[in-house]
Amino acid sequence: METLLGILIPFVGTAVGAACVFFMRKTLAVGVQRALTGFAAGVMVAASVWSLLIPAIAQSSAMGDWAFVPAFVGLWLGVLFFLLLDHVTPHIHNNSVSAEGPKTKLSRVTMTVLAVTIHNIPEGMAVGIVYAALLSGASGITAASALALSVGIAIQNFPEGAIVSMPLCSEGMRKPRAFAAGVLSGAVEPIAAFLTILCSAFIAPILPYLLSFAAGAMLYVVVEELIPEMSQGKHSDIGVIFFAVGFSLMMFLDVALG
Repeated sequence: METLLGILIPFVGTAVGAACVFFMRKTLAVGVQRALTGFAAGVMVAASVWSLLIPAIAQSSAMGDWAFVPAFVGLWLGVLFFLLLDHVTPHIHNNSVSAEGPKTKLSRVTMTVLAVTIHNIPEGMAVGIVYAALLSGASGITAASALALSVGIAIQNFPEGAIVSMPLCSEGMRKPRAFAAGVLSGAVEPIAAFLTILCSAFIAPILPYLLSFAAGAMLYVVVEELIPEMSQGKHSDIGVIFFAVGFSLMMFLDVALG
């Protein structure tokens, strides 16, 4: 039950954020979008370091001076895998004019949801891998640290849900459909987490690689998508400030609860 709750918490965060479309005005101010995007980026970077990379290195301590190797390899595999996924999946980022990936006849709405879905896969994997490590009895992973990661990702999913649903509504989509699109974009997280946990018996020997794989994937999303989005248009420091807020909050959750 504890594991099920843990993998569902981030999805609830997305759904609650998407529900903002029902009681807020149709468009988000540019400064608000930058703040929310910067906050999400900060949470993801901190989660990558404290919840994924540091435990990956700790679990490889038997390798002595080479304990960093699994984390190094896993991080690069995560970056390269999502670089490939980014190129083979048609999608369009928020506020972008042109689509990325192969040419397609998919609607802008569908490609927007796909962009956020790609973004959410590594987050779901991260939660699933940490809970799989907890179930397998891996050292350095506690129920509190797993919950901290889940809550941290849920917090950063809240603005993501709003960032998906509200621009879609401003483009003419009806509020219930915009809400559904926001929720759908986050549905991949519990699915990815559940599938990862199902494979927990097989992943135990390579857990450090998988933890760092999820970290690499999340860092790729931050640098490729979130940082450019929070820096678009006229110069502003709001994205950087909220990046620091998100980073420090996730650091606090992981260290205090872990």
